[in-house]
Amino acid sequence: MADGIEFTLDGVDSLIGKLEAISFETKRKTGRAALRKAGNVIVEQIKKNAQALDDPHTARSIADNAAQRWNGRMFKQTGDLAFRIGILQGAVLKKHPSTSKDAPTPHWRLLEFGTENMEAKPLVRAAANSRLTEVFNTFAINYEAGIDRAIKRAAKKGTTA
Repeated sequence: MADGIEFTLDGVDSLIGKLEAISFETKRKTGRAALRKAGNVIVEQIKKNAQALDDPHTARSIADNAAQRWNGRMFKQTGDLAFRIGILQGAVLKKHPSTSKDAPTPHWRLLEFGTENMEAKPLVRAAANSRLTEVFNTFAINYEAGIDRAIKRAAKKGTTA
């Protein structure tokens, strides 16, 4: 289960003012794009962390399976924008795993959470925790830039954003 995160945002007063001037659809569209860019910061860090843990002598790579996906279920249920960030292809340990380049890497869970015989070496949680400030800054910058573009486009057409 995810740990709770508390934070405060300073210096986004201009962004809050612009939010009042645009439509809900524009907020959602630019928010999704900005959220994707912010999520990419975490995905890049997961890949760096995974490369340090991956065995170079095998074809299976945790870093190749790190990704983010749109969370359509949450959006349909609550209307909130959300992306899921993690390792693709599940976590089922098979008796005879594939050794191809794009093979599943379910062993990432053993590294992430540890076992009774092995200490945890978190790569996903550590990536999220280490780059939080950069993620929030990336989101705020991209969201404000997207809103500015939408306002300019609307002004050019003579409509509201």
